[in-house]
Amino acid sequence: MLSSGALLPQQNGLTTSPSRLATSATLHCLAGCGLGEVAGDALGTGLNLSNGPTIGLGLLFGLIGGFALGIVPYRRRGVPFGAAARAVLITEGISIAVMEAAEAAVEVFVPGLMAATLTQTFYWIGMAGALIAGFVAAWPVNLVLARRGVRHVHRS
Repeated sequence: MLSSGALLPQQNGLTTSPSRLATSATLHCLAGCGLGEVAGDALGTGLNLSNGPTIGLGLLFGLIGGFALGIVPYRRRGVPFGAAARAVLITEGISIAVMEAAEAAVEVFVPGLMAATLTQTFYWIGMAGALIAGFVAAWPVNLVLARRGVRHVHRS
């Protein structure tokens, strides 16, 4: 169990349930991973890359987005970058990896999704489905972490 002073089991002075913490952590992860995923897909599509490299860029940018969004609150509290990165790796790394894997699976296994462009409605419907799958896959991970006392920092 983590016992860092930055990892608080309370929010606004009230004890927060594990399911609420899991939901908050998963939504936070979804924001960073989702933005990164779309940015990577946009870059891959804009550069006219094939499916493999485009998925790779989406995964890479999703991981970067998830970790970056996780590090910001720690940095605002004055935690050094290295310590903030370690804390995010411990508290959110598994969740980010699970979310990205679920999103990539949807992209790969939904017929025609990787052929769709950013200007097509099908791409955005598929991306919404991928993000939902990522949330559904990552939420139980965050619930287990919350029940074990791992707390995420999402506000500065």
